[in-house]
Amino acid sequence: MSPSILGRKVGMTQIYLEDGTVVPVTVVKAGPCQVLQVRTQERDGYQAVQLGFEDKPRRLASRSERGHVAKLESKRSKKRSASGVELVAKAGCEPQRYIREFRGESDLQVGSTVTVDLFNDVKRVDVTATSKGRGFSGVMKRHNFSGQRATHGVKKVHRHAGGTGCSASPSRLFKGIRMAGQYGNVKTTTRNLELVGVDTEENLILIRGSVPGPNGGFVTVRKTNKVG
Repeated sequence: MSPSILGRKVGMTQIYLEDGTVVPVTVVKAGPCQVLQVRTQERDGYQAVQLGFEDKPRRLASRSERGHVAKLESKRSKKRSASGVELVAKAGCEPQRYIREFRGESDLQVGSTVTVDLFNDVKRVDVTATSKGRGFSGVMKRHNFSGQRATHGVKKVHRHAGGTGCSASPSRLFKGIRMAGQYGNVKTTTRNLELVGVDTEENLILIRGSVPGPNGGFVTVRKTNKVG
């Protein structure tokens, strides 16, 4: 598994490099993350590591969420233990708000902690988050259409899409045609962003450029696999 971590987007600021250059950066508070599960090829059919970020109050967590991170006594667990079934290891931490899996082989163990120290030697990263939702938007905002002429012959439809239909053959619209509709609020990955700095004391990552999602939103940061 390549270096990966979970966090929250704090916001944007700017920093000065040693040569005096001003660099716009997005601040991400990343980790510490708890290792909740380690997937294996023999048991799960694939290799992955499951990380959790930010403690969730127990009063807000369901029993299944609490049982996912810590051992809970139940009739079923007692019967399985009595029959000799090996129970899955638990992290022994508080319920987590944000949980994601990262594919790949790793030496991490259940219950260990992942911090930003993993990114000390990383130069570029991929950031995944849910983009800002912009509701039902028109074609000019959603697809950057130029709109229709603002002169004679166009009556109150300057921002409309215009004609979209085909002729008598095939007498239908093809799938994927660009129209007005839901814009944003989807899983988005911004790739190959430059990692400017890492603050191990405050668990902060400084990423050059923009990161998807609103301030305070959960993000996933991992070392990029893009070449060049």
